[in-house]
Amino acid sequence: MKTKMKSLALASTLLMTLAACSQAAGGNLDDVKKAFLSHFPSKPVKSVSATPVKGIYEVVVEGKQVVYTNSDASYLFVGDLIDTKNKESLTEKKMAELSKVDFKALPLEYAFKDVRGKGERKMVVFSDPDCPFCKKLERESLKDIDNVTIYTFLYPLSQLHPDAMRKSKQIWCATDKAATWTAFMRDGKPLTGPDNCDTAVLDKVQALGEKLGVTGTPALIFPNGRLVPGAIDGSDIEQLLSAK
Repeated sequence: MKTKMKSLALASTLLMTLAACSQAAGGNLDDVKKAFLSHFPSKPVKSVSATPVKGIYEVVVEGKQVVYTNSDASYLFVGDLIDTKNKESLTEKKMAELSKVDFKALPLEYAFKDVRGKGERKMVVFSDPDCPFCKKLERESLKDIDNVTIYTFLYPLSQLHPDAMRKSKQIWCATDKAATWTAFMRDGKPLTGPDNCDTAVLDKVQALGEKLGVTGTPALIFPNGRLVPGAIDGSDIEQLLSAK
């Protein structure tokens, strides 16, 4: 707790310092962008905007990273900017906005689907067959979710799981992909099928995931555009399936 309080105090002091420097220096958004790029030429800037804190600017760089700076970019702050009055992280709010996905535009033909009950609700999962958290998601979080159609995009993280691509190919080549996936991920049944069918779709999924900013598995996407990383609880999934 003491360490956290020290960190918050340090962040508060730094923000006040940045604001004081910026008030003295002045500046507009174009000037802030130029100043930032002069210090960090290898970081392409996607946007610059003012924050509620006078003299502090939000900078979004390539890779959907949010940082804060003063008008001449002589200081850089990486961390959460928190609105204490409303008790919300403005950084998290911005990150959610940046990661929002157009659900209707997703190429669902690159995924296999598991229809449960009437399948009226929809969700997408980017998953790796050798990812332990993906197995936890399947065995625990998704187990009792009903009236849903789950679209699974096979997204093997080969650097972490060298055998995941081969297994992904076996699953994609299966006659019943969803059943094969469930048997392997939830029940631990070994994969015995071929891996030599047309699996070009897996390369397309890799490109799609990178475009959407999926850096780990599992990653869940809901119809409201929310992209949520990790093996979240079933109760959280239920809420997100109902969210507007």
